[in-house]
Amino acid sequence: MIVPVARVTLQDVAEEAGVSLATVDRVLNGRPGVRDRTVERVQSAIDRLGYRPDPLATRLARNETFRFCFIMPAGTNSFMRLLEEQIAATADWLAGQRAFIDVRRVDVFDPETLAQALEGLDTRYRGVAVVALDHPRVRGAIDDLVGRGVAVVTLVSDAPTSRRLRYVGIDNTAAGRTAGALMGRFASGRQGTIGVVAGSLALRDHAERLLGFFQVITGEFEGLRVLAAEEGRDDIALTQKVVEDIIERNPDLVGIYNAGAGLQGLATAARAAGRDQDLIIIGHELTGHSRRLLLHGVIDAIINQDPGHEARSAARVLLAHCSGEPIVAEQERIRIDIFLRDNLP
Repeated sequence: MIVPVARVTLQDVAEEAGVSLATVDRVLNGRPGVRDRTVERVQSAIDRLGYRPDPLATRLARNETFRFCFIMPAGTNSFMRLLEEQIAATADWLAGQRAFIDVRRVDVFDPETLAQALEGLDTRYRGVAVVALDHPRVRGAIDDLVGRGVAVVTLVSDAPTSRRLRYVGIDNTAAGRTAGALMGRFASGRQGTIGVVAGSLALRDHAERLLGFFQVITGEFEGLRVLAAEEGRDDIALTQKVVEDIIERNPDLVGIYNAGAGLQGLATAARAAGRDQDLIIIGHELTGHSRRLLLHGVIDAIINQDPGHEARSAARVLLAHCSGEPIVAEQERIRIDIFLRDNLP
């Protein structure tokens, strides 16, 4: 039989210390009028019982609420739309914690636009989660928010030298290395060039993926030559055009690694060139579109991060910070998933 563990209450502390509930409340809130000896007894009872305040009860008593803003990319990135759906689901849970989420869409590829969006947030927000661009203007805007007492979490893409509270996302260098290892093994001794497409080299997650990918391919697979990365700005039409040019210029093309979004455009270009079944194609994020491309053999592997975990983690981190609660680091670690056609969930 499972015996539930009851939460220690203020009444339990009062009884253990032999004082009134009002005295315990005064001690916890640092109000005057309590003798030093009594304060010691209350603190000793708190330590013995392992009492922890209930953040929700505290917010209810103070009629306190928190409001967070999630700044998401504008555009056609289907993974980001999945992430927004998960943020909406997380908002329902947060509402029960007296915390609320607003979502804003911004062109995160433009540092000036993103920085202005951060700088223009009003004072009602206690926390911000942002898909960040690692740029001086954006880092400055994040630092200014933190200076105003607003907690900032970077989501999916980091700005590590800013004063942000925490990064919520996968280890992108490791993700890129994983993609490189898969590409090299799928090539199975073939020789030729590998095309690379990123959304933006200014997005740290894309830049780190490329770093990891180049490290593995150049260090472990001598027969493969990696082309310079080209930008598709996570746009389907632009990615299609970029990939068409890569295929046309490189008749010895063995594979393409897409470090950002726009996989539909990549697939369209490969099909138009009659290369959709022989090119090794590796991309990121399991969406409805990438799932179908995997099932039809157009894409060979998807490196994935769980948008639901990321949305919940960002919300938990902001709520814990505002409530003065500890963060469970292992709970907030975002795993790298690898999906092939044979292990689709």
